Amino acid sequence: MKITEHIAKAKKTLFSFEILPPLKGESIQTLFKAIEPLMEFKPAFIDVTYHREEYVYKQHPNGLLEKRTIRKRPGTVGICAAIMNHFKVDAVPHLICGGFDKEETENALIDLNYLGIDNVLVLRGDSIKSETSFIPEPNGHAYASELLEQVVNMNKGIFLDTEMTKAQPTNFCIGVAGYPEKHFEAPNLQTDLKYLKKKVDMGADYIVTQMFFDNKKFFEFVRLCREMGIDVPIIPGLKPITTKKQLTTLPSIFHIDLPQELVEAVEACKDNAQVKQVGIEWGIQQSKELIEFGVPCLHYYSMSKSDAVQSIAAALF
Repeated sequence: MKITEHIAKAKKTLFSFEILPPLKGESIQTLFKAIEPLMEFKPAFIDVTYHREEYVYKQHPNGLLEKRTIRKRPGTVGICAAIMNHFKVDAVPHLICGGFDKEETENALIDLNYLGIDNVLVLRGDSIKSETSFIPEPNGHAYASELLEQVVNMNKGIFLDTEMTKAQPTNFCIGVAGYPEKHFEAPNLQTDLKYLKKKVDMGADYIVTQMFFDNKKFFEFVRLCREMGIDVPIIPGLKPITTKKQLTTLPSIFHIDLPQELVEAVEACKDNAQVKQVGIEWGIQQSKELIEFGVPCLHYYSMSKSDAVQSIAAALF
C-alpha cells in the first residue's frame, strides 16, 4: 500500500521507523531481531536506508596503491523484500544519486516494481569521505530533483530507451526529504523551500523531514510550506538521543541545533544510561506535541536499535 493511502485511511497518527541494512557478512536475522520489538505498535511502513560505496586503497608489495570500491551495507532491495515477506508490512527503500548512473537506477526501480514495492524515498545522498562536495556518477544524477524526474517518468511509462513504445508504467508513491533547519548547502531556508516546492510540483507525494529536537522549528517549517502551496503530507523525523557524544556528533553530521534545555539535561547525566532515559522522556514529550499538532505519522530514526524507540512508542501507541 502507498504511504499516501496509509495516511488517507488512518484515523490517528501513524507510527513508522527507519532501519540500516546489516553490514556485509551479517545475517538478516540480526535486523529482524531489531525490528520485532517494534512490530507490536503496528508500523505503517519501515524505511530502509542505502549507504553508497566507499573507496579504500590497498598497498601492494611493490608500493603501488590499488583503489578499491566497497559497499559496507549492500542489499537494500533484497532487505525490503525480506521485510515485506517476513513482517507483512510495507518497506520503503531509499534511492540515492551517489554511486549510480541512470541505467542502474532504472534497473533497480524495475526490480522494486517486480517485487511489489510501491514506495520509494528519493534522496541525493551524501558525498563520500574523500570528496569535499558531492560528485555524481558519469551519466548519473547530480540532484534529487533529477532522480525524482526519472521515477516520475517511469510512472508515466517513459523509460531511458526512447524506442520503447508500449512500456508498462510503474506506480511508485514518491517521498522526498524536508529540512526544518534547512539543508546545510542551501543559502537560507526560503531557498531550500523553493526547491522543495519544485519537487512537489514535479510529482513528489509526501515529505519526510530530517531529525529535529525543537518542535517550534517543525511547526514553522510546516507553516512556511503551506504558505508556499506545498500541500502534500509532511511527516516529522525523530531520533531519541542516547549518548553524551551525540551532543557533538548529531549537530556535526546532520547540521541541526539542539535545544539548550536538552543539552543541559544530557550534560547533567552521570552516564549514558541516564542520557538514554533523558532522550526517551524528551522523545515522548516531543511526540505528544506533534500528535496534538496533527501530524499524519511519527517517523523514528532507530539506527536498527529498537530499545529507545520502543520505550517512546509504548507511551504513545
